[in-house]
Amino acid sequence: MAPDTPSVLVTAQLPSGATLNDAVRRLGLTPEEVDTGYGVVDLHNGSYALLVTQAAAERIQRTPGVKGPFANPKIEPFGPVQRPDQE
Repeated sequence: MAPDTPSVLVTAQLPSGATLNDAVRRLGLTPEEVDTGYGVVDLHNGSYALLVTQAAAERIQRTPGVKGPFANPKIEPFGPVQRPDQE
């Protein structure tokens, strides 16, 4: 993975059924700029979400149909994890 690891979300208007490869090609990204494990998430409104590097987000943010960057905070439990028998 590149030193500037994928860390921000962007959304892009893409054709129905778009794949990660479609998004990378249409947006002029490289595989190193995209979290391939996250992939491309269909938001069911013609928009697709991708996790990209900050540098890539800044480069494509003025592309028609692209919105973001949006924060992607780490999600962690609040308080200690409880087992079902501890409720």
